[in-house]
Amino acid sequence: MSCDFCGSFGPGKLLRLLFHDCFVEGCDASVLIEGGGTERSDPANTSLGAFSVIDSAKRVLEIFCPEVVSCADVLALAARDAVELTGGPRIPIPMGRRDGRVSAASNVRTNIIDTNFSLDQMVKIFSSKGLSLDDLVILSGAHTIGSAHCSAFSDRFKEDSQGNLTLIDSSLDKDYAFQLTKQCPAGASPSITVKNDPQTPLVFDNNYFKVLLAHKGLFQSDSVLVGNGRSMRRVVEFANDQARFFEGWGQSFLRLSSVGVKTGGDGEVRQTCSATN
Repeated sequence: MSCDFCGSFGPGKLLRLLFHDCFVEGCDASVLIEGGGTERSDPANTSLGAFSVIDSAKRVLEIFCPEVVSCADVLALAARDAVELTGGPRIPIPMGRRDGRVSAASNVRTNIIDTNFSLDQMVKIFSSKGLSLDDLVILSGAHTIGSAHCSAFSDRFKEDSQGNLTLIDSSLDKDYAFQLTKQCPAGASPSITVKNDPQTPLVFDNNYFKVLLAHKGLFQSDSVLVGNGRSMRRVVEFANDQARFFEGWGQSFLRLSSVGVKTGGDGEVRQTCSATN
């Protein structure tokens, strides 16, 4: 199954938006709030997208059932549905999240994963959210769809005196690295993006894990998954068995979308997702 219209709503962007929301203040839609000093204003979040998808869904909901469905639930459901629409599994997830009232840029950097992180650095952050190494490997499979700006993997190369990029990360396949230097040459426009999965970028499948085994993971944080025995075993398992990956995805996505959920008086149901009530 492929998603011919997916470019219009960015399924990869919806998944990334949920990750960045849940890892800071929990899954409370705090990343959607606009304004100076908010999570959304932090430089690490400037490349986030798909806000309009959430805003549009919320506007419709407020017409038919005002102040009932939170922005946090809308975001979780949108990310869930993005996976199904691109060929992945349908996952039942509980509702009832409340929207947070706090959104601070100062909370972002210490809580999200950078693309140049080591496995230990990622495990530490995942563990702080109640997520395991298995969850880390499985949820990294989100990179089977979506795209990234050149700056997200530029530290795997260095620029020589002639202005040419050369590979300095030996974990990356040389032929793939050469392709990347053609797509993202030195001085490339910041608007240029590269597909996370070079083969099936519009399909949610297990090809991401096959790509890792071929040493063609786009990010350093992808490549480190095949440098550790335990994570490597899971990569091999999912590369060989898509059904097993989908089963694991359902369980890990449920845990991700339940991180730090606010209920009752700990939150609210916003009328507009970009601002607190």
